[in-house]
Amino acid sequence: MVKQEFPVPVITEHLQVPRVQPDAMAETKPFVAKAEFQEALGFPGKLVDNWQSVALDKMSELLGKYRALPVFLDSCVKCGACTDKCHYYLGTGDPKNMPVARQDLMRNVYRRYFTFAGRYFPKLVGAQDLTESVLEDWYRYYHQCSECRRCSVYCPFGIDTAEITMAGREILASVGLGQKYANEIIGKVHKIGNNLGLPEPALADTLTGLEEEVEEDIGVKVRFPLDEAGADVLLVTPSADFFSEPHVDGLIGYAKVFHQAGIRWTLSSYASEAANFGIFIGNYDQMQKVAERIRQAALDLGVRRIVIGECGHAWRVAYSYWNTLIGPFDFLDTDYPAPQHVCELTYDLIQQGALTLDPSANDKKIVTFHDSCNVSRGSRMGSTPGGQFTLPRQIIQAVCNHFVDMAPETTHEQTFCCGGGGGLLTDDLLELRVKGALPRVTALKQVVDNHGVTHMAAICAICKSQFSKVLPIYGFDMDMIVSVHQLVGDALVFDSAH
Repeated sequence: MVKQEFPVPVITEHLQVPRVQPDAMAETKPFVAKAEFQEALGFPGKLVDNWQSVALDKMSELLGKYRALPVFLDSCVKCGACTDKCHYYLGTGDPKNMPVARQDLMRNVYRRYFTFAGRYFPKLVGAQDLTESVLEDWYRYYHQCSECRRCSVYCPFGIDTAEITMAGREILASVGLGQKYANEIIGKVHKIGNNLGLPEPALADTLTGLEEEVEEDIGVKVRFPLDEAGADVLLVTPSADFFSEPHVDGLIGYAKVFHQAGIRWTLSSYASEAANFGIFIGNYDQMQKVAERIRQAALDLGVRRIVIGECGHAWRVAYSYWNTLIGPFDFLDTDYPAPQHVCELTYDLIQQGALTLDPSANDKKIVTFHDSCNVSRGSRMGSTPGGQFTLPRQIIQAVCNHFVDMAPETTHEQTFCCGGGGGLLTDDLLELRVKGALPRVTALKQVVDNHGVTHMAAICAICKSQFSKVLPIYGFDMDMIVSVHQLVGDALVFDSAH
């Protein structure tokens, strides 16, 4: 059980909109990045003396660079459609966690300095000077947004709070107020190649240990190759897959799939991280720098395709941004998507009958599925619309005899965030993470009570890490969260000849 010193919300039969509690989360904020982490990314090491002019210059730059940003700031009519759609507002009751109010933190400053009415009649349009207290609110509440984009699904104008949050964080980093968790991780990727800072020898030892573990378990030598030139597939997976459950069980599942299908694959020590925290801080230069390592690894190893492991924002960045960030991919095999999600690969193999499966191996489990935000609302899978929803479920149903979906208003494009996404997976924000998980655990409890669900599968490393931590706080078993490819791996049938 995780130690916590704050009241945990009570799970009710149906999710309830809370009473407004002003400033309920006003004291919640993550640690600011130390100078060494900031400077390594090209940001000031501390709050600059002329921070206001730097912040406004950066805002001006972003308003000109990203056409959506001024459109979003100008188009809100305060209709209220988004107010009860944010998991953090539903869990905390803090009105500044209503998407419209979180947007207003920037919108009011934008009006003051970048609109005619705001410059000359500020009180009439709610314009606000950029003061130290406003900057502090930015730091608090732009780190109480997981950039999940659920609010945008319900907004009649399609306003995307995530874009405003990303801009806010980039402005904060530019004046010396970068967030420690995200910025430190980006620095590790630049220096070592993964979020954990695992050097090549440690990674190689981990993979050797997994080979021994799997062989002992199933009596078949399944390889976990590293830096093997000429492989068909470069697998780029979140580094969480290398060290902890349930993540590592997913990596074992990938390896079993590749082995049984006869696909020659490899990992790369140079690009041993699928995650890209550059998107969390809204900095496309950092996104590009992280992604370029993967392109270079693919070129150096001479692979035919790049496959992304189970990580929501890794897949969003790869699917939505890679072609402009690091494309073209004319050096890969055009018979396959570039990039390809591991669920697409596994689904195709199942459809082709290339895998021998025994779903009864998972008969002790009654499984539900958590749609991860970045997969659901920022990407796609397969060749048909909605594949990001259907493919993972069809894989689960191919390897499990007992599957139950959660309530439709909590799944697919309406899915609730796990509560730890968007660069917020730090214990600095544990209270926020626990309260933000309330909508999802409410839906989970409904299928547990009504259908006896025992496990919840996910295809995102952050979701799996978040649920491993917060589920026990709500009274669920930590082992309830599983990788989709853990289920696949357990259902694969091997004999000593294979």
